[in-house]
Amino acid sequence: MSGEGVGTARSAIEAVWRIESARLIGGLVRIVHDLALAEDLAQEALLAAMEHWPSTGIPENPSAWLMTTARNRAVDQARRRQMQAGKHQELALRSSEPSSGVPDLAAAIDEDLGDDLLRLILIACHPVLSTEARAALTLRLLGGLTTAEIARAFLASEPTIAQRIARAKRTLAEARVPFEVPRGGELSARLSSVLEVLYLVFNEGYSATKGNRWTRPELCEEALRLGRILAERFPREAEVHGLLALMELQASRLRARVGPSGEPVLLLDQDRSRWDQLLVHRGLAALARAEALCQPLGPYTLQAAIAGAHSRARTAAETDWPRIVALYDALSQLTGSPVVELNRAVAVSFAFGAAAGLELVDALADEPALASYHLLPSVRGDLLLRLGRRGEARVELERAASLAQNAWEKALLLGRARASLGATSPGRTGESGGDAAAAPSSTPGLASEPPRR
Repeated sequence: MSGEGVGTARSAIEAVWRIESARLIGGLVRIVHDLALAEDLAQEALLAAMEHWPSTGIPENPSAWLMTTARNRAVDQARRRQMQAGKHQELALRSSEPSSGVPDLAAAIDEDLGDDLLRLILIACHPVLSTEARAALTLRLLGGLTTAEIARAFLASEPTIAQRIARAKRTLAEARVPFEVPRGGELSARLSSVLEVLYLVFNEGYSATKGNRWTRPELCEEALRLGRILAERFPREAEVHGLLALMELQASRLRARVGPSGEPVLLLDQDRSRWDQLLVHRGLAALARAEALCQPLGPYTLQAAIAGAHSRARTAAETDWPRIVALYDALSQLTGSPVVELNRAVAVSFAFGAAAGLELVDALADEPALASYHLLPSVRGDLLLRLGRRGEARVELERAASLAQNAWEKALLLGRARASLGATSPGRTGESGGDAAAAPSSTPGLASEPPRR
């Protein structure tokens, strides 16, 4: 095959791998009951594909080819382990429980256990792991995030995250965690962590923390897909529907929040005719299910209700800001998060005036959690602009730009800072009305935009 053909084949293999790797690993964990081994087998199958597919062509069902290759290697490894145990133990092995033998493995391969991805995310969020390890492992296995991206999400170094993931795998293996859906109280505890992780994946796709892309829709789609699986499997869990509603409503804006050159378009400036009405409908339906299942509402459902208020407004001027403030009041009481308070201040500014919002923002000035959070000076700068205090606004917007890590966001803030002295109209505040309604990963998500780290 020519060099160009090999390159095309490798690109196709990489595309298949991005789509199928999580499901492949999930199926292998069900078979071998060992996460590290499952990842090794999946990698071996990938290497085999890179060796064979450039000359034989991409198979009609590439995912089945990868699974067959990986499970055949699993059978071979099981047989080798049996051989290494010693021939003198052969009769004893045949008469004992076949917990590690080939017969059990062959049966597991053909067992229909439903969605392996669901089981994989539940095992990755097992209570035997720390909260940080659960999130990191799930982001790695199911979200497709690199170690570097996960490190940014947790404000940690790459070696720290790599060690955290490696320790998590070892802990799961040593604890012999069963690959099954838990029940009762254990399920509720596990679901809480799963929801947090799914939202982190969605957030990274919706508002990239770093780099030259404002959004990464493929990550949003993966989080949505997994959220829909959870909602189907757990129809009585209100917060599952609340999170799904929030993601559906946020995802409906993806096309409208990016301009022709990839630049950010803030909420108040978006062409709402570009919002995906199918996703809006799905989101509002999921919100209705969540509200019917639980009173008082949980944090994800409250956030979805805020997003729903924006989605129901045909224009920015029709936004029901007093209702959004009331929802933020409930969310703030529930979470105690300073980032929620920042978003509440934005909503208050639109409902009751910029001066009222600025007073709330200034009360957050000494909050340690917001010390290096670029959206605090961004919101303050916009409020100052709306009050005509343009010199002060420019200082705040420049400070916000210095703290921002996404290239598009930094450029947006610098542009607003340069334009501030000549501004003749109110500035754009955060995505309770613009893009500032975002939160660190340690807090529940916020208003009309999901949290950012």
